[in-house]
Amino acid sequence: MTPETRLPPSSATAPVAFITGAAKRVGAAIARHLHARGFDLVLHHRASSAEATSLAAELEAQRAGSTLVVQAELGDTGALPGLIDAAIARFGRLDALVNNASAFHPTPIGQASEADWNALFDSNAKGPFFLAQAAAPHLRAAGGAIVNLVDVYGERPLASHTIYSMAKAANAMLVKSLAVELGPEVRVNGVSPGAILWPDAGKSEAAKAAMLAKTALKRVGAPEDIAEAVRWLLQDARYTTGQILAVDGGRLLNL
Repeated sequence: MTPETRLPPSSATAPVAFITGAAKRVGAAIARHLHARGFDLVLHHRASSAEATSLAAELEAQRAGSTLVVQAELGDTGALPGLIDAAIARFGRLDALVNNASAFHPTPIGQASEADWNALFDSNAKGPFFLAQAAAPHLRAAGGAIVNLVDVYGERPLASHTIYSMAKAANAMLVKSLAVELGPEVRVNGVSPGAILWPDAGKSEAAKAAMLAKTALKRVGAPEDIAEAVRWLLQDARYTTGQILAVDGGRLLNL
């Protein structure tokens, strides 16, 4: 665990959100969206130091003292309480945990390895559980909330991605179980994105077209759609817990 930013807090009363995998893609969109709405942020990354530092600098230019950058492997459970300790030392409170970080790659039967299992479960299930466990006392004190980024494939499997689908199914059950265990003080919900950003490894144009053909809205969504769903669940959904909101353009209807 490496805290990389130590500045005076922007406000003693600003809500504080911890976002895993915050340096890039949807995680960065969530960070910008929450920051624009008054949150101070703990920006976690695994190996994207340059991107995390750049994002923090961008947000600090808008509101000084509003970010803390931390680094850890989410599978290193011994390091996770230290991340929460760093957040509390920096801001004095924790109001929200967004378990966004996620590994994603195929694991065809006959080719999958234990290393694949560990990588996919560490980011999608193990890390979110142990980070939530470390954060729970502070979230309870704040009357806070947790939002997990789940996936439609946690409900309906993706071919050649059995381990990923299993890990996201565990993530979805984590939402429901923590909602029971941490209530009434802490609300726990999930967001299940559809076609928002294509995987870094790429997807053929034919595969993209086939996916969108099964989506009721026939188009990709934007990272900001996910970010606003996360914000709503954190701030406005005061009587909602244990739910997983599909922000997928209707894709789940035709999987």
